[in-house]
Amino acid sequence: MNASERLEKRLNGMAVDRPPNFNIFMTFAAHFINHPLSKYYLDHHVLVEANLAMVEHFKVDLVQAISDPYRETYDFGAHIEFPEDGLPVSDIPLLDSPEKLRTLKRPNSAEGKRMSDRLEAIRLFRDQVGDEIPVMGWVEGALAEAGDLRGITSVLMDIYERPEWLEELLEIIVEVEIEFARSQIEAGATIIGLGDAIASQISPEAYRTYALSYEQRIFDAVHDLGALARLHICGNTTAIIGDMVKSGADIIDLDWMVDMKEASHRYGGEVAFCGNMDPVALMLQGNTDQIYHATQKCILDGGNNCISAAGCEIPDGTPDENLKAQYRALVEV
Repeated sequence: MNASERLEKRLNGMAVDRPPNFNIFMTFAAHFINHPLSKYYLDHHVLVEANLAMVEHFKVDLVQAISDPYRETYDFGAHIEFPEDGLPVSDIPLLDSPEKLRTLKRPNSAEGKRMSDRLEAIRLFRDQVGDEIPVMGWVEGALAEAGDLRGITSVLMDIYERPEWLEELLEIIVEVEIEFARSQIEAGATIIGLGDAIASQISPEAYRTYALSYEQRIFDAVHDLGALARLHICGNTTAIIGDMVKSGADIIDLDWMVDMKEASHRYGGEVAFCGNMDPVALMLQGNTDQIYHATQKCILDGGNNCISAAGCEIPDGTPDENLKAQYRALVEV
């Protein structure tokens, strides 16, 4: 059973040889193949090589074009610093004043330097893995991208001080993200992940108004093009899980603070949950026995369509044996 077959059957609650592993790798993957982070962010050849190494060494069931949240931001025109082996930095937000919205130019994914690099990664993935392994593209949620363009604190203030202005910005962003998702699917992506981490920092009402409706529009477009949708919101999303299910995502990531068993009991028939081991206290700092048992518990709690993963990105420095313990638990569950 290949990874694509495994995922399709699992999403439909059918028997599989083992539950799929959907860990998110970025920094860990770059360093695993001895490349600095800047290469992983800026050169799709390095990103592809690193992801193929994750499949080979840790039996991950997808390859993924996720790297950092600034691909769209950069192509909108923001200045982003890329330290040789550090996280990207945006010191001065592109929209540091509301007036700059009037001059904001919408990027085209085929022409934007960093968005087109993601498209090239997806094409190379497809050449390398064919139809045997799912290829995951990625877009930023409209509210998350607003935070990247404006600054998180400013966007949180905008919700209360200038909601109509914020909605105008979100309308521009969602159209860019839909076009970006479409281009990735046309390039060969079979899954589009959407990151909206800011959504765990606002009220459920604000989530429904400023995040959910835009997620729904992006996922509608993804489904119209025949791909699957994965929603990733870091943090404690317990208060909004019911709303997240309404996003239309086929797969919803749950971070470690969320009760997987309760979520699955309430909504498991509507969506496949993915998670939700603690990436730091368990994956990075735990031992193999702890990881083995936690992996099996998540799978049993999540039901017959859930998918294994840490609650967020696998941290740099995670011991190889810990990741192998997760795989062993999936085989033996």
